[in-house]
Amino acid sequence: MAVISGGKIIEGAYGAPYTFAGAPSAGTNEVQTLTIGGTPTGGTFKLAFEGFTTAAITWSATNATLLANINAALDALPTVGAGGLLATAGTVVAGIGTIILTAGANLARKAIATTTVADNSMTGTAPTAAVAETTPGVDATARGAGPGALLVDTTNSKLYVNTNTALAPTWTVAGTQV
Repeated sequence: MAVISGGKIIEGAYGAPYTFAGAPSAGTNEVQTLTIGGTPTGGTFKLAFEGFTTAAITWSATNATLLANINAALDALPTVGAGGLLATAGTVVAGIGTIILTAGANLARKAIATTTVADNSMTGTAPTAAVAETTPGVDATARGAGPGALLVDTTNSKLYVNTNTALAPTWTVAGTQV
């Protein structure tokens, strides 16, 4: 197969390219919503993701503290890692309401499992905690292909090059296939 870019044939320049039928997808980051309800006054809860459970997360009526507690617990999970799921304020007020969990880092641009509440040991009046998927993640085409990797769209005869990272590829048109 010959590939033409900028009027030059670059056959074999970067090794065998990936092939894909259709234009590549940039993927979508998963978004989940943790909802804390009732009237908690203290205690802890645990979250689970892909077979691992966080240490006890201390509930706090101070939003910044609650978010920091959640982020530290999630970052410590081997299936999440630093920044893998980032907790930010949704409608949370005084520790009650929604907290948005957005996939990033090593979980960016891929479909992931929904986080679950593994333990609710919050105290107060009928405290609840639940997680729901808000936006499903979508795997980026050829996620894992390093920067500079080539992808051939076999449907539209286009050549793409990854101009971003392996975990979040950005497929930029580089030429046409002949």
